[in-house]
Formats: sequence, C-alpha cells, structure tokens
Amino acid sequence: MSTTQAAVASPPRVVALAVGDTSRSLRRHAVGASDARRYAIVDGVRLAYDDVGRGPTVVCLHAIGHGASDFARLAGRLADRHRVLALDWPGQGWSDPDRSPPSARRYAELLAGVLAALDAGPIVLVGNSIGGAAAIEYAARHPAQVRGLVLANPGGLDAFDVVKRVACGMMARFFRAGARGARWFPTAFGAYYRSAVLMRAPAAAQRARIVASAAEIAPILADAWAGFARSESDLRPLAPRIGCPVLFTWATRDRFVQLGRSRPAIGTFPQARVVKLPAGHAPQLETPEPFEAEVESFLATLA
Repeated sequence: MSTTQAAVASPPRVVALAVGDTSRSLRRHAVGASDARRYAIVDGVRLAYDDVGRGPTVVCLHAIGHGASDFARLAGRLADRHRVLALDWPGQGWSDPDRSPPSARRYAELLAGVLAALDAGPIVLVGNSIGGAAAIEYAARHPAQVRGLVLANPGGLDAFDVVKRVACGMMARFFRAGARGARWFPTAFGAYYRSAVLMRAPAAAQRARIVASAAEIAPILADAWAGFARSESDLRPLAPRIGCPVLFTWATRDRFVQLGRSRPAIGTFPQARVVKLPAGHAPQLETPEPFEAEVESFLATLA
C-alpha cells in the first residue's frame, strides 16, 4: 500500500491518505467506493472515498448501510466541471469500523477531518438520509465552508414524537435480530428493501448488492436506528442557522422519512426549495435522471 502523509495543523486528527487496499473481501465492499478509492485516517478511523473530476467541490454522503457508489452516476455526470468526493461511512463500503456509534454528529466530525486533509475549499454537500443529516450538522458548524446543500430525505427534521420513537425502536429491534443471525432476516431484509427503500427498477442492481450484505451491515443499522430515537438526533434547531441555499430532492414514497412530517422544519431554512420525486428513499438511485438534472440546475445557480 502506498501512503502520502497529510499535514493538518489542528484536530480532527487526520493522519494519512492512502491508495490501494489489503482488506479481506466483504460483501459490503461492492456497495462502496471504486477500485480507484483512496483512504483518509481520521481520529483513528480509516475512511474510503472516491475523488474524481476537477473544479468546485461537490461532496456526496450516502444513507446508512449504503456506500459511495450510490453517487457513481452523479459523479460521472459532474466530473467534467466539478471535483466530486464520495465517502464510505465507517463500517460501510470499504471503510473500517468506528469506536463510536453512527450518528449525524459523529459523521459530521469525520467529514470535517477528511475535508481538512483534502483542502477541499468551499463545497456543496449532497446527502441522502443520515448523509443529509450529517450535511446539516456540518453546515451548521462550518457555514463559511458550505456553498449549498442538496438534501435527499435527510434525517433529523421530522417531528420528534412518540410515533418516531416507536418506529425507530421497532426498526432497531428488526436489525438487532439480523445482527444476532436470525435465519429469517436476510429474506425479510430483501423484502423490506424492495417494498420500502429502493422500490424502482433503476435501483435494482444497487439494491441487490445492499441486500447481499444484510448480515454484515445489520449491526450498523441497529445502532443507527436506536440513535434516531434519541433527542440528539433532532436537527430542527439547526435549520434556521443554515444560511446557504438548500435544495430538497424528496422521495415522496418514503414510509419512514416523510415529507409531511418534515415540512415545518423545512420551512425554517432561510433559503430552501423542495422538489418531489417518485422514489422510495434514495432518488439518486431510483429516479437518477430527474435527480441529476435538479442537482445540475442547482449547482448552476451557485456559480
């Protein structure tokens, strides 16, 4: 493995950047960063990422249990005009596990370390689900570094009530059964993904890869859903602090992160626009053409 040292003046602690890999093969790797991936070691966690193109930087942040390849098509479309970074979150794709449980706050901290190492400059963040929540966290902490946000069904904006806590608890129990190795879990996980997450045909290939990695990612999913039920996952107080332009690309068939329950919080963003797309949870995978067109149009307004 070849390694290039990255000097950082202050925390978060970014130790090195690397190209290549010697990890054993895991099914979750198929969802992650490409064969050209690089690595950043941030606060002791080795994170994989793709880095393509040249120009103003766009950073893509995936949903829990997914990986950087969720944004491979978008990166290909933008690379002639933009530098596109796409990360694998800890324990997902090619990234190593973290000692901390998954949360938007933790992911924003790790993102800050990667961006400091890469000297990315002012960025546009494109985030789906917990990736969108991490984008909100990062933008609230580093407003001068963020030119705009594209948020696809981000977590943290819906009403924090008993409905949410019960739903999150049920999902956490479902994934804990998978982490324990319940025989029925792989079949149930596949049905869940087909009927409630990635419903449309364009997402079929990525859906199959994610479903194949069910046993590996179940512990991460269980921890994430348990965290969604805790008060620190409520990002609504941050919304009025996000001064940059925000484009919401909302998958309207989402059964868990619902537009109606998030509308009040969306209305508190100073500069926000909502586009509805007929998808289940990840419009970049299910409705790629209209999603990419909306992103391109949004980026053009920031030029």
